Amino acid sequence: MQDLTPQLRTRLGRVERAVGVFVLLATLLLLAGFCYYIYHTAKRKGWFDTKVTYYTLTYSAAGLKVGDPVKLMGFDVGEITRIEGQPPDDLFNVYVEFEIKAPYFGYLWTEGSRARVTAADFLGNRFIEVTKGSNYRPTHLVWEVRQYAPAEALRLSNLRTNLFLDEIPSGDTNPPLAMVLQPLSQDALEAIAAAGIETVRVADRSTPRKQVTAAWNFRTGTYEAYTPHSEPYWLPPEESAALTERLQTVVEQAERVLTNQLVGLLASTTLVTSNASELLVRAQPLLTNLAAIATHLSDPAGSLGQWLIPADLRGQLQLTLTNANTALTDVSLALTNTSATMTNANAILLAANTNLASLVAQLSPPLDQLSLIVSNLNTQVQANTNFLAELSSLVRTTDELLSGLKRHWLLRGAFKDSAGQPSTPAKPPPPARWPSLGPTDRRW
Repeated sequence: MQDLTPQLRTRLGRVERAVGVFVLLATLLLLAGFCYYIYHTAKRKGWFDTKVTYYTLTYSAAGLKVGDPVKLMGFDVGEITRIEGQPPDDLFNVYVEFEIKAPYFGYLWTEGSRARVTAADFLGNRFIEVTKGSNYRPTHLVWEVRQYAPAEALRLSNLRTNLFLDEIPSGDTNPPLAMVLQPLSQDALEAIAAAGIETVRVADRSTPRKQVTAAWNFRTGTYEAYTPHSEPYWLPPEESAALTERLQTVVEQAERVLTNQLVGLLASTTLVTSNASELLVRAQPLLTNLAAIATHLSDPAGSLGQWLIPADLRGQLQLTLTNANTALTDVSLALTNTSATMTNANAILLAANTNLASLVAQLSPPLDQLSLIVSNLNTQVQANTNFLAELSSLVRTTDELLSGLKRHWLLRGAFKDSAGQPSTPAKPPPPARWPSLGPTDRRW
């Protein structure tokens, strides 16, 4: 350092201070990360949560171990903290202690809540599941507990949020003056004051606390102050055997059933075998007769036909078959002639069909021209709506012209009938009733 110049010593001091600051910051960051990790782990494992200790008794600790989760309604709400054996003279064999964290111990009530030990998988593991109660009386309270005189309790601002913590009897056969966790009321407090009771314990549920304040004592039937040294609360057990044990029981029962059925089957088989042997002995003559019949039927000379059909019946059957053969031959010949006739008819029909097709082909052009003429005439008629009226008028005018020409004296000779006489219209004869009279007739 003495050999360095002042400038280098100044720069080296600055570097040393920067390295010191960097190491200090790294250490602080490491400590902060370690503290965050500890805090996160503690929060995840529930080290900061309020916990309540419970216990139950089981016949076996198989499949249970310390640290296993405890479930409620499908959630992990705690863990097993202690497993010990019971004394030999105790009814149960294993003591299991577990913790339930807040707020889930509020679902455990004095009636209806159980510690159910059930199978977890096929490997023999089990777990504890606690069930919700049925009377809405929690095993542990987190409400602030105070003690009041009846007159002081009447002056509370909201009586409905304050509950009686004890059952207050009436002293006779009448119903009690107050029930456990019953809301305060003016009538109940006045009745308690009239009975001479000096103080009552009240739980204020409007101000919940983080720590447990009271626990139910099922021996005395009252709530007692809770301390960290209070005894664990007991939950009745509902234990089911491990799945492997249940499968072993099922296998043993199946083995017993199958063994009994196999013994019965063997006995039945023996009886059937003996009966079959006796049946074969009795059926020996029948088998001999069947063998003789089979030998007779195996003769290639038609022994079965000779056995079934007599000689006279065979002759009649032969004659019938001959006649049937002749009839079939005649029918075949008739069918052959009929086939030839149908072939000729088919040829005639084919020729007629060909001629008809040719005639239709020849008539097709004139019909097409006629259709064209009719179409043109229809077009002309549709185009000239007065054509028919004009044509009719023209014919009528022409007829009148010809009639006038026939009566003209100059052209009368040109219009003669078939006999050579002029075509003058004949006058109708006079009626027969009135004779024609001349101008010189005196009778006129």
